[in-house]
Amino acid sequence: MKPCRHAGLITRRDFVCTTSALAASMLASGVSSVAQTVEIPAPSRLAGSNQPHPLLTPADKFRDVSRGNPKPHTLTGDALVRARLTPETWRLEITADDAPNPLIKDQAGLSKPRTLADGTALDLPALLELGKKHEAKFLKAMQCLNIPTPLGQGLWEGVRLRDVLRLCGTMRNVRRVYYWGFHNSDPMQLFQSSLSYTQAMETPPGELPAFLAYRLNGEPIPLIRGGPVRMVIPWAHGFKSIKWLQRIVVTNDYKANDTYAEQNNDPESHLKTAAYLDDFPPRIPAGQPTTVSGLVISGLSGLKRVEYSLSGRNQPPAALAADDTEQWIGCRLEDPPNDWSSVLPAGVSSRQILGFDPKTGQPATWPLRYSMISWSATLKGLTPGKYALRARAVDLNDFAQPEPRPNQKTGQNALEVREFEVM
Repeated sequence: MKPCRHAGLITRRDFVCTTSALAASMLASGVSSVAQTVEIPAPSRLAGSNQPHPLLTPADKFRDVSRGNPKPHTLTGDALVRARLTPETWRLEITADDAPNPLIKDQAGLSKPRTLADGTALDLPALLELGKKHEAKFLKAMQCLNIPTPLGQGLWEGVRLRDVLRLCGTMRNVRRVYYWGFHNSDPMQLFQSSLSYTQAMETPPGELPAFLAYRLNGEPIPLIRGGPVRMVIPWAHGFKSIKWLQRIVVTNDYKANDTYAEQNNDPESHLKTAAYLDDFPPRIPAGQPTTVSGLVISGLSGLKRVEYSLSGRNQPPAALAADDTEQWIGCRLEDPPNDWSSVLPAGVSSRQILGFDPKTGQPATWPLRYSMISWSATLKGLTPGKYALRARAVDLNDFAQPEPRPNQKTGQNALEVREFEVM
């Protein structure tokens, strides 16, 4: 099977230009709701935003990269029940590796495995009950390793993976945690990923934990976004955040089992610091200021600034090297909201969100690591002619995009170009 592709995906590009009332259409796939008798307490929906890019992407506006034939979120009725993808039927098995690497002498074990066979598999009410003591909330941008545009950003809520694993008692000889989502019970369609034991169990101060999510933007996670429960790995590309989570296996194998590893991509690639350009009108009038805008993700190395470069089109974009011969001009970054209650779901305080100061309710860094914000710049005094516009991010190590990792195996990070003509 092939990695994420562009065809048939939801598009979320918004943009604002001061010289043109131009807006990109946002497409969303509609999915009929499933009746729920398992209640996930959910505040009212998000307040609207007049920003070109709302800080939180509505669940139905994320770009979709679901896999499977049929795609699990298209199942209905009895097929949905058999797949255990309703809130009532969802179950999570947690076991030790039953097909271990024969070359490894000491095999992994759990003193209290959770299985369907003995009726101990974790259900949604039990996970919600665990969340009363161990719930975590954080903002995270979703980005696919093989798609050069963000998929969306949400406030994810759930339980840390380590707290779920502790339900299984003593762990022995565990070096890695494998996990799977539902994909039609077809071995050829399985989409799987993994973490090291350390990644699953330890979180450095200031970092975000791997966790099982059951809310997005204050609401139960809809089926199209991977609900009822999905894995969310903050520091990673989307292939680590497996949708429709149903099985976790601890193993003493040292090898990653990720589907993407088998497809010759880097299974340990972190989210990159990268800027993205909004769409731009192909023609603008001379003599009027024009706003250009976009999104920037703060990846593993954080974000220092966003810059743009403007060149005459007689200089081909392929020949424009990101070096000292090109003039890069700083852009404006979106400020944190003055009133977070106008952005967050009703009933959610910023003091509860990881990465925020629990006393002041303000973010410890801006932008928050593994999140994205808007940037903009104003072009003035453009004379008639043809131009090429580019944008790049510079991280806290002073690496300018596409460095330090331009290798596509670790995620696309190329500089985008928009060509336009001043009339």
